[in-house]
Amino acid sequence: MKHMTRKATRHVNQNEGLIFEKSSPGKAAWKLPPLDVPEVDASKILGASERKDLGEMPEVSEIEIIRHFTRLSTWNYAIDLGMYPLGSCTMKYNPRVNEAVARVEGIANGHPYQPGEISQGALLILKTLSEQLIEITGMDAITLQPAAGAHGEMTGLLMVRAYHQSQGNARKKILIPDSAHGTNPATAAMVNYAVENLKSDARGMVDLAALESQMNEDVAALMLTNPNTLGVFEQDIHKIADILHAKGGLLYMDGANMNALVGKVRPGDFGVDVMHLNLHKTFSTPHGGGGPGSGPVAIKKKLEPFLPTPVVVTKPDGTLGFEYDRPHSVGRVRAFYGNFGMFVRALAYIQANGPDGLRQTTEDAVLNANYIRKGLEDTYDLPYATPTMHEVVFSDKLQAKKGVRTMDIAKRLIDYGFHPYTTAFPLIVPGALMIEPTESEPTEELDLFIEAMKSIAEEVEEDPQMVLDAPHSTRVSRLDETAAARKPLLRWKPEN
Repeated sequence: MKHMTRKATRHVNQNEGLIFEKSSPGKAAWKLPPLDVPEVDASKILGASERKDLGEMPEVSEIEIIRHFTRLSTWNYAIDLGMYPLGSCTMKYNPRVNEAVARVEGIANGHPYQPGEISQGALLILKTLSEQLIEITGMDAITLQPAAGAHGEMTGLLMVRAYHQSQGNARKKILIPDSAHGTNPATAAMVNYAVENLKSDARGMVDLAALESQMNEDVAALMLTNPNTLGVFEQDIHKIADILHAKGGLLYMDGANMNALVGKVRPGDFGVDVMHLNLHKTFSTPHGGGGPGSGPVAIKKKLEPFLPTPVVVTKPDGTLGFEYDRPHSVGRVRAFYGNFGMFVRALAYIQANGPDGLRQTTEDAVLNANYIRKGLEDTYDLPYATPTMHEVVFSDKLQAKKGVRTMDIAKRLIDYGFHPYTTAFPLIVPGALMIEPTESEPTEELDLFIEAMKSIAEEVEEDPQMVLDAPHSTRVSRLDETAAARKPLLRWKPEN
């Protein structure tokens, strides 16, 4: 059998040295003209803070710098190069119009310490984005402060605790389904709640009978992802909300998978009391990369007094400003007001698409996921036959008979030019292959992915060792991931 890798692969140079290893004393990438003013003794200005030398810094020429970092950049996988099939993460394309708007001078150069009187445009961006996210979610109020999804979870649960305290009972427990994101139980513990697991039924949904038996006056909230991490929509969501509300509990929704709902269904309409959104997932702003994403939290009216401070308001004179006098607030949860750059990009995305475009995005995301499901359901085990939405979860059950597991398949996928899917998650599916193409991918890319996955399945049957030894095309094949996590080498030191 001969397999053709049709995707583009890495740069041919796989042995680039460290910039320190290219260094030679006396090399420089710049040369300053002679001073035309008297030279000043730096020690008189800096005193003891003067640095006499740069330490172990590389000395290289300009062309060495350019070629080094350009070559390294060709090794990076990016959404601009190909598909990220990471399930549960919604790694969608970031439209260039977002970046153009974020670079408008008055927006890019605004400073959070500017007085409100000269920041009306920035405040209007906050207000407009807030209003549009409230409309999209069907909620009543929102905070944009949290810096990421898990931070939004923490903020949401802080408001849940504050609400229950105001009712005279802070309550003790949070119910979390067995298919939940790992951040959910971690967040609940950080807010000093005990975590109680809630099992799924044979359909991959919340077991209503289990919820009925576990729900009582000690439960503050249920943290539910909908669609859940199997890509399955919780069809009994109204019943779930009713069971919680009947005992005074709240329904928290993890909004990581909102890319399957925008423009089609509003969580506020099916009983959600508090939820976070991931602007860096659903609304196409960058993921992390050193500057966090954004995880706004939308709430129903009864939680509004507990919003983090400050809150954007319209003042009596018609201008916008921040309101700080909120005695029941959980307090500020992030410096300044949040990640403003992400707000600009998310608003640009929403405005560029409009209601019809956002709805089409959702429909395309669901269509793409089901296209992959249909293309691979005869090749990989599908543990749940329930209809899926924006992502699909297979298992390695068939390939495991040859000793090949989900991580091995993912490593081999790198050789075909794709970023791997999410491996071994959700935990309720042993050997999970979690795939989410998003709406960004054209049919041609989906076909290449399906072809690659089928080809790997054939390799497992004919030559499993090839897959077990993968990847074959990378600079380093199998890393010791345990050592990398526990004993990372983060600093270069010269041999001498």
